[in-house]
Amino acid sequence: MEKIIKEPRDPGQRKRDVLGRLEREEDIWVASAGSDGTPWLVPLWFLWDGTDVWLVTRTTRPTGRNLRDGRRARLAFGHTRDVVLIDGEVETFARDSVPAAAAAAFTAKYGWDPSSDSPSYAWFRVRPRTVQALRGEYEMPGRHVMRDGAWLA
Repeated sequence: MEKIIKEPRDPGQRKRDVLGRLEREEDIWVASAGSDGTPWLVPLWFLWDGTDVWLVTRTTRPTGRNLRDGRRARLAFGHTRDVVLIDGEVETFARDSVPAAAAAAFTAKYGWDPSSDSPSYAWFRVRPRTVQALRGEYEMPGRHVMRDGAWLA
């Protein structure tokens, strides 16, 4: 059997691919941890505003409590052959304090206005600090497209 050698994407292409997914995807995996270290992983709808990822979930659920209290999250797209990992800092917003532009864009994207739903819903802004993009082992070198909140390409 002949081994197939794949060419890794350059940093600029990886960044463009990440930004494209942030624009078009509807669901993102959200990993958080409780104060006791218990991990939690759920898919949530999200909004990319060009700088930050916005999530909405109830603070009565483990993910909402973990995001609020832990103030950190790992977000992920894709399957094992096309992974995007985003590590970020989380800021929590009550329903009445979320920026209007983020709320309006989220409602436009999904047709659901969380502010008209249960009062336990809160908004979470995830500010990316590190972003990795890889399509397999051959793309491990150069997988970081953002470090310390700055794009590398």
